[in-house]
Amino acid sequence: MNRVLIGIRGEPTPEGMERILKALKRLEGVAEVQATGPAQILVAYDPQSLTVMDLIRTIREEGFLAGML
Repeated sequence: MNRVLIGIRGEPTPEGMERILKALKRLEGVAEVQATGPAQILVAYDPQSLTVMDLIRTIREEGFLAGML
């Protein structure tokens, strides 16, 4: 498992963060997702199944800009 810390641009509302967390948890290959700050998410994922760009793309599909920290 790889881990990556992803920053969300701006400060999403608690509801927005919940949407992001749920979307990431639905991805096959994601083992763990947790908010580590108001605009940060730590994701443990299987690099055989997903890339960091897949994770960021999922966040963008929820309407938020994101990038690795």
